[in-house]
Amino acid sequence: MSRIGKKPIVIPQGVKVSVGDQQVSVEGPKGTLSRGIVPGITVAVEDAAVVVRRPDNQRQSRAKQGLMRALIANMVKGVDKGFERALEISGVGYRAETSGDTIVLHLGYSHLVELPIPSGIEVQVEKNTKVVVRGIDNQLVGQVASKIRDARRTDPYKAKGVTYEGERILRKAGKKAVG
Repeated sequence: MSRIGKKPIVIPQGVKVSVGDQQVSVEGPKGTLSRGIVPGITVAVEDAAVVVRRPDNQRQSRAKQGLMRALIANMVKGVDKGFERALEISGVGYRAETSGDTIVLHLGYSHLVELPIPSGIEVQVEKNTKVVVRGIDNQLVGQVASKIRDARRTDPYKAKGVTYEGERILRKAGKKAVG
């Protein structure tokens, strides 16, 4: 039984949700997002809340209902408050800087790693070692943060590289001399 899909999404003050033909649009103080509705699922705005319904009680319908409800809830939260992911860079000489619409990473390679910043995403570098990715689209914020992290994943032996803020790295012991 989809417990998430049954819950209505409360629309906060200043956010407007409109449902068209197979399209949901959410407009708020931070911007506008729209997404297609999954086939077989109906979405309606009732009493300052968004309700997602399914046609039957089959497993696939329950899964689609929960998915659609979560996507719309993320859209509502994004246009109201926005999303943010923070990354930390650790290592001697490792640093980041923004240059126009690209982020330039110095990560110990013989070359610089330059990643383009998509429109709708704001990347802020604090103290050369902390990168904050902000935007209204949760999926896009996570994808940009993941690309930055994948530029140099943290080494488990020396803990050098890029990690999400608060992420724990399991350290491995290096070689030990037997004597």
